Amino acid sequence: MKKNIVLFSLFILPIVAYLFFASGVNSFTKLPTITSKVADLGNWKSLKGEQVSLNNKITILGFSGTEILKNRGNLFNLNEKIYQRYHNFKDLQFVMVCPLGTEKDVENIMDAFDDFTDVSHWHFVFTTPEEINTFYSQLKLVNKLDANFGTSNVYIIDKERNLRGRKDKKEYLEGYDTFHPSELSNEMLDDFKVILYEYRAALKKNHNATKQL
Repeated sequence: MKKNIVLFSLFILPIVAYLFFASGVNSFTKLPTITSKVADLGNWKSLKGEQVSLNNKITILGFSGTEILKNRGNLFNLNEKIYQRYHNFKDLQFVMVCPLGTEKDVENIMDAFDDFTDVSHWHFVFTTPEEINTFYSQLKLVNKLDANFGTSNVYIIDKERNLRGRKDKKEYLEGYDTFHPSELSNEMLDDFKVILYEYRAALKKNHNATKQL
């Protein structure tokens, strides 16, 4: 009896575990592309005066809208569930596209964050509502911006400027709702780990391992 249990543990359980993980939505190795080669950010004014680009960075991209101060709880959720855990990765950035005129509101929010968070990987860029709509439309998403040119969703953009998510019809997911902390802790965190795994595996394969990811 003991011999059978040992054999089961050594040979059967690993196979069952492999089949279980291999049958996952993203197979834990590749997160599907929702939109390929999205446009880079325009030459827009940033809060810190730097040029922000989507090139060669894993980007968590969001659209704050004019009601950013009212909806600041969404940013706090994202900061708590994702940013504080991963912001030390040099190849990762958090970018929010904001309407002109909300600069002071963003400064107030970042001042509050600065009391308990290293905010160096938070980037806010400002442009006109028209340009925000144009940029958002080329992402080719099902969901639309609200009347204030914002959304509670954030999106994962890879280093090649591909928007990533889940394409399975039963649980299609193009963005992650920052209004719901549980969605950030579960779906978004799971998918973000897949992205990190992809790059780590590629770096290892090319013998170019780095602590940046």
